[in-house]
Amino acid sequence: MDANLLQTPKHAVAVIGAACSGAECAEILANSGCLVTVFEQNARPFGKIEDGLPRWHARQRSQEYVKIADKLCKPGITYVPKTALGKDLSIDELRSWGFSAIVLACGAWRDRPVGVPGDAQAVGNGLVYQNPFIYWFNHHEEKSYDGPRYQPVDGALVIGGGLASIDCAKALMLETVAEKLRARGEHVDIAEMEHGGIAKELAAKNLTLGDLGLKGCTLIYRRSVREMPIAAFKDGADEASKLNTMSVREKLMKNVQDKFLCGFRGNVAPKEFVFGADGKVCGLKVITTKTEGRKVVEVAGTEEVLPTTMLVSSIGSIPEPIPGLPVKGEFYDFVDWDLGRFAALPEFFGVGNVVTGQGNIAISRRHAKAVSDALVARYMGVGDAPLNEPGGVLAGAEARGAAAADAVQAQIQKLPKLETAKLQALHARILARQTAVGYSGDMKAWVAAHTPPDRV
Repeated sequence: MDANLLQTPKHAVAVIGAACSGAECAEILANSGCLVTVFEQNARPFGKIEDGLPRWHARQRSQEYVKIADKLCKPGITYVPKTALGKDLSIDELRSWGFSAIVLACGAWRDRPVGVPGDAQAVGNGLVYQNPFIYWFNHHEEKSYDGPRYQPVDGALVIGGGLASIDCAKALMLETVAEKLRARGEHVDIAEMEHGGIAKELAAKNLTLGDLGLKGCTLIYRRSVREMPIAAFKDGADEASKLNTMSVREKLMKNVQDKFLCGFRGNVAPKEFVFGADGKVCGLKVITTKTEGRKVVEVAGTEEVLPTTMLVSSIGSIPEPIPGLPVKGEFYDFVDWDLGRFAALPEFFGVGNVVTGQGNIAISRRHAKAVSDALVARYMGVGDAPLNEPGGVLAGAEARGAAAADAVQAQIQKLPKLETAKLQALHARILARQTAVGYSGDMKAWVAAHTPPDRV
């Protein structure tokens, strides 16, 4: 950081999490005259853009990488990588550093449990959760990859209903089809096949799923296809508008099935995991449901077992528990959910998925100013609108970062600025942490050095 910035009293803000909402918040606060320190748990600052947005969105990912890095290079912003709050730096320690405010923008990385008998035993024995699965899908072809390994199997089940669950179904279909085609000596590019669609890829080769010995995965959802959260009701929508949105949902899911050859079953809820003698999952007991008002009601006497050896659960992401942050159930115990405020931690604010618990980047679209059905269709791989149009799928995270910055600014305006001695002491602590993790202060050089040469 430029030493001249430490010569006059200023407010200093810590932002936890460097991706979309964190970088946006940091830039706005720095532009207002605050000194901002961004703490990131990973080496690279790209969060779910890199690890949660499926790799077929290659162009969008690259664009977001540049945007985030550029924001974090702005004067007044200091980047501290490889520093996880609650692990490398405790809540009490961070508070003792003397920041004017602390903004949590660290996302939701913990998958919500399936919540039926056998779910704990099933992990590692056939059950995979969305976050590690998509992380594997994005990185497993890299030579330096040392994360969890999964082997997608034909006939897998995906439990979910939102955009993230469709991502999981597409990833399963792409991987299983690619494996069969490569076994036949065919060259396969996953991103290209996603863009054109599996149906088109196979038709060009005069093949069907059956010719490859595949039946495909199936997405199961506890409500009907018309209730899937893949297209939101417009604000103030009347009954006719809602019915139109439900028809759009139905059409979008049908397009996904036609293009990627996956199956779908609505009004099916998981009841219990079924295990074989070897302790591995061999099926999922489910029950038929119906919707009564806003409730999902099980239909007695309709239980059945769906045979499978692999399930991917995509029923939502929740924040990781951090020692020192109050929790209530699955979420942080906020007293103000709009601003992410804790009763006993007045300098803290929360923004983005750490507040909403919605771990899929595309869900942030609801917080953007305007999103078209065509844009959502493009995210799902069944439309042509660009993902980066104004007010688009990824703009929501930035919008929430901006809202957090406004809230923090309003709060710290009531507080005295930190005197130069406190700023310099704070800077010394920040510099010591950067030194401990080997960060020299050159953001772009650091990112380049920590990017595998075969990064997809």
